[in-house]
Amino acid sequence: MRILLSEGSGLTSRQVATCLGELGHEVEVLSSTPLCLARFTRHTARVHRVPPFGAHPLAWLDAAIAVARRRRVEVLLPTQEQIAVLAASAARVPVATVVPPFAALLRVQDKLSASRTLAALGLPQPRTIIATREDDLGRFDAFPAFVKRPVSTASSGVRRVVDPAGLLRAGRELGLPARGVVVQAQADGPLVMVQGVADRGRLVAWHATRRVREGAGGGAAVKESLPLPQIREHLAALVAGLGWHGAIALDAIVTDAGPTYVDVNPRLVEPRNAWLAGVDLVAPMLALAAGGHPVEAAPPRAGIRSHQLLLAVLEAAARASAPRRAVARELLEAARGRGSYEGSVEELTPARGDPLAVIPVAVAAAATLLWPPAWRRFVSASVGAYALTTDGWEELLARATAAVARDHAVRG
Repeated sequence: MRILLSEGSGLTSRQVATCLGELGHEVEVLSSTPLCLARFTRHTARVHRVPPFGAHPLAWLDAAIAVARRRRVEVLLPTQEQIAVLAASAARVPVATVVPPFAALLRVQDKLSASRTLAALGLPQPRTIIATREDDLGRFDAFPAFVKRPVSTASSGVRRVVDPAGLLRAGRELGLPARGVVVQAQADGPLVMVQGVADRGRLVAWHATRRVREGAGGGAAVKESLPLPQIREHLAALVAGLGWHGAIALDAIVTDAGPTYVDVNPRLVEPRNAWLAGVDLVAPMLALAAGGHPVEAAPPRAGIRSHQLLLAVLEAAARASAPRRAVARELLEAARGRGSYEGSVEELTPARGDPLAVIPVAVAAAATLLWPPAWRRFVSASVGAYALTTDGWEELLARATAAVARDHAVRG
């Protein structure tokens, strides 16, 4: 099957390309940058240049449709935030895809709506307020806390604050008074990344991983599968309440009282650890795209550890007091399978049988050893290629609203 991925720069896209290749599919990728991460694998047959998605999603959609028609792909698989425009314009997409109803996506796409949805469905959150005016911030007194811009990706629109003055300053920087912000008390415990695939409100596969080590951009350099039954129950309640179709992900903090949810993403998020733990999240997506109704998969195995050396190298360059030494130590420990790499498998750029996969890590390591601040370019280039901006989201909403109005006028 010839499958076109919606973006090639993100970590998820790179992992999905590996999964699809191992399933025997032909993978092609859309990208606004010629040297995207998904190019560096034998599993990607072709990369197609398209306009940047973030600020102009509708221009991206026109280009994606043209490529899908020209290449006669069988499935256009959303792997990053392009899910938003594909859900809003599903009737225009000329090939099979898998997206939720746009009304369901609206309930989780921005952080304000997502927080309201979690509350409406009775799913636990840390102490949270939605502030639409500066006066709202005065009634929040649970510090430290996080202030979140409505539309942001990979922690780019999040500020940690420790007092009322910092809260006011962050609120102004991130959206007040124009768009509002979410303010959320810090919860104590490990971060667990949860994801699942749903068939019109029925959960058919799920997985959860604990972040063992943080990597660059807030990602997970090392993770371990942690399939908690309570998390599965919460995820099933979420997809049922939304009538969700396709992939969805949650970030949870596992406190002493149980999991509490701090973010929702309407897409897959790095499915390779799930694959290693015995849960294929990609094949059910293809089944849904073909109109099938997959049976629910068995739960994942616990304790499966995997890592993303690229993120670990960039984090070492960003945070260490002696960054060159830290990068060299990271590479040595990974090569020897020691420290946090003991018993772990590379999930992002597995090199066995895929020599192209080593190129991104090698380039990042060389660049940061020569000039440690180079880590910023790698992180910003990746996220910037697929992150939906506030202006892009408002453009998309305006077009969707106009389409609904035209449809009502025709029916009337």
